[in-house]
Amino acid sequence: MSLAILSVEDEVEVREALERDLECFWSHVRLETAEDVDDAWAAIDAVLADGDELALVLSDHRLPGRSGVDFLVELAADERFEGVRTVLVTGQADQDDTIRALNLAGLDHYVAKPWNPQDLVVVVRDQLTTYVLDRGVPPLPYLPVLDGVRVMEALR
Repeated sequence: MSLAILSVEDEVEVREALERDLECFWSHVRLETAEDVDDAWAAIDAVLADGDELALVLSDHRLPGRSGVDFLVELAADERFEGVRTVLVTGQADQDDTIRALNLAGLDHYVAKPWNPQDLVVVVRDQLTTYVLDRGVPPLPYLPVLDGVRVMEALR
């Protein structure tokens, strides 16, 4: 079993930038990418079929077809994904979209584009650590990419 992060972004350059900026995670955590909501559900099906566990979703708001907020609301309503951490990574969500994401999707964090790569790593590390601690996932295989202080305090 491996933990997975899903990145949902329709613009190839932005998706590649996310992947590059979060490169430090990929030797310990599985990365799945998707360019729209249907593609995201297919990626999730692949994660589950491999016996892996979806831990974190990074989603853009503006996607072809359905919005990233719609996707996050659907994800939050599916009990299979209870506890999955969600981050909206967008530069175009208006106030109503953001409120909907917070209230209906239980959004865990909001990252505005363009992001600061170091700040993004901190957000992903924090969300991943929260997932591991909340879900009782054995932390040792993931320790190099988690918040070590929080993990050690939790293990005491």
